[in-house]
Amino acid sequence: MKPRLQTSLGQQLVMTPQLRQAIRLLQMSTAELEIEITEAVETNPLLDWDDSPPSGDDIAPADTPPEDPRETSQGDEPDDWSPDEGPWSMEDGGHGSGGSFDDDDQGSAAERVAEVDTLQDHLLWQLHLSHLSPRDRRIGAALIDALEDDGYLREPLSGIAETLLPEVTAGEDEILTVLHQLQRFDPVGVAARTLGECLHLQLAVLSDDTPGKTLALRIVDGDALERLPKSGIAGLAAELKQPVGEVEEVVQLLRSLDPKPGAQIGELSHDTYVVPDCVVWRQRGVWRAALAGNNLPRITIHRGYEQMIRQCGENDAGYLRGHLQEARWLLKSLEARGDTLLKVTRCLLRQQAGFLEFGEQALRPLTLREVATEVGLHESTVSRAIARKYVRTPRGTLPLRAFFASGVSTEGGGEASSIAIQSMIRRLIEAENPRKPLSDAKLADLLKTSGVPVARRTVAKYREAMEILSSHERVRIG
Repeated sequence: MKPRLQTSLGQQLVMTPQLRQAIRLLQMSTAELEIEITEAVETNPLLDWDDSPPSGDDIAPADTPPEDPRETSQGDEPDDWSPDEGPWSMEDGGHGSGGSFDDDDQGSAAERVAEVDTLQDHLLWQLHLSHLSPRDRRIGAALIDALEDDGYLREPLSGIAETLLPEVTAGEDEILTVLHQLQRFDPVGVAARTLGECLHLQLAVLSDDTPGKTLALRIVDGDALERLPKSGIAGLAAELKQPVGEVEEVVQLLRSLDPKPGAQIGELSHDTYVVPDCVVWRQRGVWRAALAGNNLPRITIHRGYEQMIRQCGENDAGYLRGHLQEARWLLKSLEARGDTLLKVTRCLLRQQAGFLEFGEQALRPLTLREVATEVGLHESTVSRAIARKYVRTPRGTLPLRAFFASGVSTEGGGEASSIAIQSMIRRLIEAENPRKPLSDAKLADLLKTSGVPVARRTVAKYREAMEILSSHERVRIG
């Protein structure tokens, strides 16, 4: 067979530095992004601060409170609105503390102290929204608990099986099946047992026509990866019987992957204060969302240096041209971050309008997959977009994760979210006779009467999750 050249046309996805930058910026919180932008301006002479006021329908002025949610269906404008009145008061047990929309209370840049979102928290949240059975979730929780900070599972499956005893008796094959499900969670490559498996998981999500993907999988699945530092690219090319240039391209692809995917969650989880990324309000009976107007410093390209580059030749302005390209990539990535965040937030508004209207009891079941399908994004992209992101609503400043919940089938053929069921249990307990508290079995009967068939054990699990004492411990005499 004679060697020949052949051209082909097709689409491909390569994990370029620009794509990695866009992914990294997307999963940053507002506080982290502000630090990133400040460092970029300090190191790149082509970037400059933009002091002009933001404009556009996607930007909400930070000092503009939302319209009164109690407006009439005809869209009459309210004369005066006291945010401490009506259904937006948090005295009814809603999210957070102080649900009023008072600028002196929750409108400041630093809203309130935020809890650190660890890798385990991030994965358990995804596990809670998965379609796994309760038994598989128990196994998944044990696997997540065994993960190290860098995201690797170094404990043998036999050890995981022992930690599940005596509640669950599971073989290594069953645990391995659940592990493969966890390996599909965000961040990509998590729950791997070796470096090769970690890189394989990240390569698997790339398009099949990505240049070098097939050869890269061959390297990470074998033992050639371990010999690469010693043999070098030339030695690896000779071993694989491949051109040096092709192997060098594959090595660049491997270097673009993340060898410690779990560390990115830990590195990005040191927020001290919550800064809302979006603002939600109701205007003429319609829920609207926009990016917070004055949260982040705005940057632009330095026009003086840009004009200088145009006047110089190719060789005279090579340094500035490189920084100009980096500045354009950063601006494009920031714009894409805002568009994605806004797209996901508006989808959550459409899906959970009842939650904003009536509170936790109206929170419907919603998963990452449903949102990803509606907005046309990958589940991992949606997960990154809502990670450590907060939205300022008439019910207070809430994490975007608060809009997601797993579901329980109801007798009417629909579903009720687990958070809604917890809210119902809390309200039943608050209204009970303190001398004769409701038992878990009685609570289950009352929920079933309301059309939500829940087992007694499920009621007990939800009650314990809300840190509510059992019925015999809630008895009050006198």
